[in-house]
Amino acid sequence: MNARAAERRAGASPAWMVATLGGLGRFPLTPGTAGSAAGLALYWAAYQAGAWLPFVLFILVAAAGLWSAGAVEREVDRKDPPEVVVDEAAGQMLCLLGAEPSLALLAAGLVVFRALDIAKPWRRLESLPGGWGIMADDLAAGAAGWVLLAVARATSLF
Repeated sequence: MNARAAERRAGASPAWMVATLGGLGRFPLTPGTAGSAAGLALYWAAYQAGAWLPFVLFILVAAAGLWSAGAVEREVDRKDPPEVVVDEAAGQMLCLLGAEPSLALLAAGLVVFRALDIAKPWRRLESLPGGWGIMADDLAAGAAGWVLLAVARATSLF
C-alpha cells in the first residue's frame, strides 16, 4: 500500500483523530501553529475550571500523544508525519503550566514555544523510537519555554 493510501485508511482511526487533534493537523499552512493554538485553548479552558486542572489535562494529552503519535507513525510508515500535532499541543500546555493565563502571557507563551519548537535545539530527541521521538522535542521546547516564562513572571514582565 502506498503512503497516500495508508494515510487515507489511517485518517479514520482513533489514533489518527487524537494525533491530529480531530483533523486540525491537516491545516494547510501551519499545522504546528494550529496544534499549539489548540494546546493554548485547552490550557485556558482547563484553567477556567480550576487552577489544578491544566496539570491533569497536560498529563492526559501527553500520554494520549505518546500512544497516538507512535501509532500513526506506524500506520503511515513515515517518521514524524506533519499532520501529527498533538505534540505541539502538549508542548504548548507544558510551557504554560502553573501560570495564570493572561492575554499577554498566552501570547508570549505561544511565541516562545513556537520559536523553540521551530528552532529545534533538541533535534537529537527526534531519533527516539515511535511516539517518544515525536513528542520529546516538543516537550523539551515546552519545558524550556516554561523556564523562560517563569523568569519573565519573576521579573514582573507579566
